[in-house]
Amino acid sequence: MADAILETSDLTVRFGGHVAVDHVSCAFRAGELTAIVGPNGAGKTTYFNLISGQIRASAGRVFLNRHEITRMPVAERTHRGIGRAFQLTNLFPNLTVLENVRLVIQAQRHRGFRLFSMADSDSAISDAAAAVLKRVRLDALAAQKVSELSHGNQRKLEVALLIALDPLVYMFDEPTAGMSVDDAPVVLDLIAELKADSRRAILLVEHKMDVIRSLADRIVVLHNGALAADGPPAEVMASDVVQEAYLGRDLADV
Repeated sequence: MADAILETSDLTVRFGGHVAVDHVSCAFRAGELTAIVGPNGAGKTTYFNLISGQIRASAGRVFLNRHEITRMPVAERTHRGIGRAFQLTNLFPNLTVLENVRLVIQAQRHRGFRLFSMADSDSAISDAAAAVLKRVRLDALAAQKVSELSHGNQRKLEVALLIALDPLVYMFDEPTAGMSVDDAPVVLDLIAELKADSRRAILLVEHKMDVIRSLADRIVVLHNGALAADGPPAEVMASDVVQEAYLGRDLADV
């Protein structure tokens, strides 16, 4: 696919005799938010882990901007543009919210993790970090330690760190899980803002159908580790395979 930022080709992983992800080939385009859905145990998070490098593929390949990254470690994939929220959570739990964001901006600008020697003397980095925190509604908590944040604010900080990283591919695994009704809309609005950037691709694992309908341009369905459906949301959600695999209905009743 000519405009694909990220591609997987026959991506597979086996744990003993169990095939958790089974020859999944998929291409993800810039300016598109793809929701990856399926029942529990379908392989969604494992597929994310293969893309971001947390686990090594048994077979198949991963490409970012047509360059193969299949054997690259997590840090190298992040440097090249794969951004996954949990990779950055609580980067330094005993430092402040602002200091955590500044560290990511430093790293993104290839200045390394020299927190006090570099960031304190560079107002541009501090200003950029403050702007990111304001965007995620955490500016009032800039001086608070990360370890003291509520769960909802930690999830917002995950988004802040990803924005600071400025990746080519944003990967969100159930971003509103465990969040309050007040915090969840903030994160969803931020993801919608990120989606407006036509230079990036967004991958979203989510179970909440209202979230999927409001954000997704495309739905990919995994079932028993294999690609079961791929297409526009209305078309995919109406398909027999989704009625059976995702909604739990027997095909005989559809």
